[in-house]
Amino acid sequence: QVQLVESGGGLVQPGGSLRLSCAASRSIFTNNDMGWYRQAPGKERELVSTITRGGSTYSASSVKGRFTIARDVAKNTVYLQMNLLKPEDTAVYYCTAFSGASRYWGQGTQVTVSS
Repeated sequence: QVQLVESGGGLVQPGGSLRLSCAASRSIFTNNDMGWYRQAPGKERELVSTITRGGSTYSASSVKGRFTIARDVAKNTVYLQMNLLKPEDTAVYYCTAFSGASRYWGQGTQVTVSS
């Protein structure tokens, strides 16, 4: 049963923007904090940004000031607005929902930043 569905990835030039979306089931969205990880080829998966059920956010230093995480309660969806993209942002981006010992993952969406 797929509970997190990402969309919005693609190919963009350096300096460009993309918005990723993660649609969650109602139960997942209501009962979990959510966030985004990314994994570049040959590298470990790394945390990008998180947002709590209360709306508090965190962003990794590498994306702070460029990426913004937000949630739409009416749509059970979390977004990652990515601006001023750099080639080093190229990775598969994964949506995650987590609470205590529970964690859910989406299937991932590819983001490629290249001229």
